[in-house]
Amino acid sequence: MAEYVKVAKASEIAAGQGKAVEVGGRRIAILNCDNAYYALDDVCPHKGGPLSEGVISEGGVRCPWHGATFMLASGELACGPSPGGVQSYPLRVNGDDIEVEV
Repeated sequence: MAEYVKVAKASEIAAGQGKAVEVGGRRIAILNCDNAYYALDDVCPHKGGPLSEGVISEGGVRCPWHGATFMLASGELACGPSPGGVQSYPLRVNGDDIEVEV
């Protein structure tokens, strides 16, 4: 049975920013796009760039290393040199707490 784990505070992640967290042995990017939060694998499959440091716009995040772009809601590859998408994770905001399902 999956459970939600607190990983960050919403007040810690400004709109258009991301934060890397460790959950269940995985590095996950928590991304804020217009005060909606998303959780994706933090490692770009192309060359390992940190998606938590990427540019967030138009429903996607662009890897800061080589520009691969992934859709925030699904992790699907939108464009770029990556061989595929990244895993997305269910997320909920409970008060100021951001929780990811693991």
